[in-house]
Amino acid sequence: MVREPLLNRPFLLAFAANFLQCLAYNLYLHLPGFMKLLGGTEVEIGLVFGVGAAVAVVARPTMGRIIDRRGISRMIVAGGVVHTLACALYLSVGTLGPWLYVVRIIHGVGGAALFVSLFAYAADIVPASRRIEGIALFGISGMLPMSLGGLLGDLILAHAGYREVFAAAVVLAGSALVLSLPLRDQRPRAAPEPRRPGLLRAAHRDGLLPIWFVAMVFGAAVSAPFTFLKTFVMATGIGSVGLFFTVYSLAAVVLRLAFGTLPDRLGPRRVLLPALFLGAAGLVLLARAQGSSGIGVAALLLGLSHGYVFPILVGVLVTRAQPSERGASYAVFTALWDAGSMVASPAFGLLIQATGYRPMFVAAGALVLGGTLVFALWDRHDMPGAG
Repeated sequence: MVREPLLNRPFLLAFAANFLQCLAYNLYLHLPGFMKLLGGTEVEIGLVFGVGAAVAVVARPTMGRIIDRRGISRMIVAGGVVHTLACALYLSVGTLGPWLYVVRIIHGVGGAALFVSLFAYAADIVPASRRIEGIALFGISGMLPMSLGGLLGDLILAHAGYREVFAAAVVLAGSALVLSLPLRDQRPRAAPEPRRPGLLRAAHRDGLLPIWFVAMVFGAAVSAPFTFLKTFVMATGIGSVGLFFTVYSLAAVVLRLAFGTLPDRLGPRRVLLPALFLGAAGLVLLARAQGSSGIGVAALLLGLSHGYVFPILVGVLVTRAQPSERGASYAVFTALWDAGSMVASPAFGLLIQATGYRPMFVAAGALVLGGTLVFALWDRHDMPGAG
């Protein structure tokens, strides 16, 4: 049987645009360090990151509806413009006052639009018979920048300052915007329906609620290292942002390249549940890390977990959702992923102030473990392959 091809011009253009946008976005893994220099506390850092997530939670369902009605390519360009503007506005931040929150809100809008539209575009252009594999391959364009963003930020900060980090993000985001201009929609826009069922009702009918639940749980838990690893490194002197996110992203990338077909062949559920347990183990090991090797092992497990969890959930969601609701369903999925971060980031900041970093990482691991057990009991669907 001849396998349908994945790599074509739209896929490669979208891959490159997403890679550069995510590289710009992941330079802000160093934003907590900038805030620390301005006198910020862990709670303030959590609030700033939570604000960005809150914007995404509010905006993404509407963005998904717009995608279904007006097309994906317009949203990709609009998101690119807003993201580039937001990166430029960080250069004007000099205090921890309200202006930083305004910039973070704009950044959240741009990031939300890009995250929804570029992955929805990828889900449209990959063959249905290779959907999870195709989404996993496209996701490499978002995973690699985690490593490179941390490393590039470390490199810039070794020779310059945070403003140079922000300037580099402007250049990267603007370049991605240019690359995205030739992208064109690959599916017809949804026709208006006079009595269309509400999205939540449709999601319940199609078995999407458990998918949304576990996305929110996993998003909440992984916000712990994404928000606080920088200050954890600064406080303990263990490892580095570049080390952690290099191992994290490369583990996910190698997994997807070498074993990306496994969920489609074995069945998504058989791969998803072990992947979630790996994430819980990675967070607990991060709490116990005493040196760079411990940080690396924790990052390895978390990267392997993320490498499967996200594309499997997206692939199953696309399969279960009604075709006319795919954009909106994916938008709700990503909004709930961010909702987890929105709630968890300030809560983890409070936990750090009360008990320290290590108990916080243990709590994040326990959250994944508990959420996985609830999901395993709740979702009894067969999870057929995404094709």
